[in-house]
Amino acid sequence: MFKLSEEGLANVKKELARYEAKESAIIPSLYIAQKENKGFITPDMIRHLSQVMDIPEARINEVFKFYTMFNQKPVGKYHVQVCTNISCALEGGREMAHHICKELGVKYDEVTSDGRFTISKVECLGSCGTAPMMQVNDTYHEKLTPESAMNLLRGMR
Repeated sequence: MFKLSEEGLANVKKELARYEAKESAIIPSLYIAQKENKGFITPDMIRHLSQVMDIPEARINEVFKFYTMFNQKPVGKYHVQVCTNISCALEGGREMAHHICKELGVKYDEVTSDGRFTISKVECLGSCGTAPMMQVNDTYHEKLTPESAMNLLRGMR
């Protein structure tokens, strides 16, 4: 069963103390738990957070399953999220996402055989004026082509 580290537990408690309503600490606490579990959340983690935060599991799951920044299964070292919403789609984002998957030999949301990459299609990442774009972990890359995107990823190997 998953348990937060001492540091993680202290950080969740610090988040709980920051807010008048403890539910406001769900998002930062999910980030803490995800970081401690190699980038994804499990049902055990939700149960543990529920106990630590004294919030029903269902309430935490509502938040967890709504936001795409929380991963429901393992991801590679580099989580490549390609925007395929309208602005990026019009500028070739969907084709770019397909090209990346083809080049890396994976389907969407799979981990490459070397454990380095997971490619996900996501809705708007808020960079419509610089489409197409992708987010790799916490970094945005804008005004991409399929070739420039692959060059960035090749540099991360």
